[in-house]
Amino acid sequence: MKTAVLLDTGPLVTFLADGLQHHAWVCEQWKRIHTPLLTCEPVLTEAAFLLKREGRNTDPLFELLERGVLRVGMEIEDQLADLRTLMIRYRDRPMSLADACLVRMSELHRDCTVFTLDADFRIYRRHGNKVIPVLMPQNGRFE
Repeated sequence: MKTAVLLDTGPLVTFLADGLQHHAWVCEQWKRIHTPLLTCEPVLTEAAFLLKREGRNTDPLFELLERGVLRVGMEIEDQLADLRTLMIRYRDRPMSLADACLVRMSELHRDCTVFTLDADFRIYRRHGNKVIPVLMPQNGRFE
């Protein structure tokens, strides 16, 4: 996969936590993806929290960052107005700040794919009405 890959929380946690639903599928996708994967600080925060909640170590998360496999691809401070607009537009959905950041990053990186397990990315739109390319399992929702 040569386009920029924007990484969501679900695939990150699932990759690092063997035994979770979709683990095999996520690992297979990682083999095909060119690094670095771009993500945002809210995704990293959610991932660290969920890993700890699963009783897992967060060291592998930091190792991915240290090795350059993951890279923070957007400064929230620089995108406040756009993030606020997205969260207002999708107030009827469970859009987290991480989701808003990934939608905004998809606007900043025209040639990208969002690697997610969250079916809401089939509903979210970039630039108001454009479908966001996603890499996700065929059968729906995982949170």
